[in-house]
Amino acid sequence: MTNQVLFAYVCVPDTAAAIAFYAEVFGAKELFRLTEPSGRIGHAEVDFNGTTLMLCDEFPEYGIRSAKTIGATSVTLHLHVDNCDVIIDKALKAGATIEMPPQDQFYGERSGAFRDPFGHRWNVGHHIEDVSTDEMQRRYA
Repeated sequence: MTNQVLFAYVCVPDTAAAIAFYAEVFGAKELFRLTEPSGRIGHAEVDFNGTTLMLCDEFPEYGIRSAKTIGATSVTLHLHVDNCDVIIDKALKAGATIEMPPQDQFYGERSGAFRDPFGHRWNVGHHIEDVSTDEMQRRYA
């Protein structure tokens, strides 16, 4: 098998604003951005403590539209943090909308979910207990 690295690449209606939101809420650091003469950002990368999230503005002429524009998303970005309650509170204060308040989950994590101002769903959690796969299945059922 060859080396493979998977990157999430999201389209947003305003990449500059998304970078600012992710920096404020998650402490993410902008790595770089490529901007067209018109001002539209064609590609940007943000570092989440060693993991890169790629972003771009909308390119409707190529069928690239944001979750906010289409009014839906089939993807949830899941981020492990030290304290999900703190991060979710920051996100809400920065303009996100809550989808699931933080709560202890059957799979050994405390987590909650919000939709960022750009239409993307985030599940943010932190570890609270080790749970075997069999025990997870038992609790799930």
